[in-house]
Formats: sequence, C-alpha cells, structure tokens
Amino acid sequence: MNDEIPPRIDRRLAIKWMLAAGASALLIDPLSRAQSAAGVPLYEFPGGYGKDTDLVKEHKPGEFWRLTFTDTVRRDVAALCDIVVPADDRSPSASALGVHDFIDEWVSAPYPAQLKDRSIVLPGLAWVDARSRERFGRAFADAPAEGRLALCEEMAADAAAGSPLEAPSRFFRRFRDLTAAGFFSTPAGMKDLGYVGNVPLPRFEGPPRDLIEKLGLSDEVKW
Repeated sequence: MNDEIPPRIDRRLAIKWMLAAGASALLIDPLSRAQSAAGVPLYEFPGGYGKDTDLVKEHKPGEFWRLTFTDTVRRDVAALCDIVVPADDRSPSASALGVHDFIDEWVSAPYPAQLKDRSIVLPGLAWVDARSRERFGRAFADAPAEGRLALCEEMAADAAAGSPLEAPSRFFRRFRDLTAAGFFSTPAGMKDLGYVGNVPLPRFEGPPRDLIEKLGLSDEVKW
C-alpha cells in the first residue's frame, strides 16, 4: 500500500480543510509525567531564564532546554505536519522544512505560553498515538495514508463540549496553528505566500487608486 499522502490533497484544499476545523509513554519521560500528575512545574528556574541569547551564534537543538520528543514521536509529529501542509509544486512539505523540530523546541521551552501549549500538545499526541495503535496496530507515522487522514478529519470536526473529541479537537486546532506558523516563517513558506519583506523601492507611488476608492478614503494630505 502506498503510504504517501493522496495527491488529491493539494495545499489549497488542505488549508481550506484545516481552517474549517473548528496515553503514550513515548511522549515524555517518567519524571516529567510524575511532575505533571502532581501539578509540579516541569521546569524550575530560580535565577530566571538567563541572559539574552547570542543571535549571531548558531545554537544547537536542546542547547537551552531539554527537548521533549523521542524519535518515534518526532516521526508522528512530522507526519501530522505534512497533512496540515503537504508538499506541492510551489513548496516542500512542512516536515521537509523542519517544522516538527520547531514544534519540539516550542513545547519544550520553559515560558508560560509554551508551557500552556505543552499541556495541550503532549496529551493530544498521546491520544493520536493510542488511537492509531488501536485502529491500525502501529504508530501514526506508520499507519496507511488514508487512515492518517481519516484520523485527522476526526479531530478537525466540530466537537461538542464534554464530548470525547473535545480535547483532541482543541489539540488539533493548536497543532495546526503551530504548524502553519512554523512553515510560513521559513524562507520557502514566505515565498509560497508571495511575501517579499522589506524590499527597497526606487520610488513609492502610494496605495492603488482603486483600493483607495473602494475603501472610501482619500490620499489627499490636509494640513
């Protein structure tokens, strides 16, 4: 069986689909699980987070904090990323650009926003792993392509409050956003969007006339 993502799922369909969307021991080590269960913070930094990083130096993954994902989980995350943003004729897939590594760094960071996402992403990945093994007898990354897609569609569907899919749906929404953020902040992702950044222009003619008229504005400067 071909485990590649079906070619009919192009980028525009994938983005349209994801925007319409409203426990594995492999995820975290026993100490972290015990701390989480006891309500103890995963990280303790009595002296603060330290000095600002050297933005010129090339830092290695895990240099500032211990990363979370095991090899098995990283493969599952990469497969999920590629369902959210698959490869097409315009750009490579999310995992080809290392978005799964970005998510690992993100949920491993000790800052409040990242710790909040960690509490959503890790249980969500545990649910995905358990569901995949229950249905297909294997990890998510090794499941048939149509099975992976069906599982994601299950999470992407609207889930009623209190339903068994409420937490998985919340996880998938957050995971989708992190994947998109990681992808579209890369050079390839920016090129996909057509974003050119701060490019010097020989002269600036101002906003297009038809846009000014459509917005009911005026380009006249009054003193």
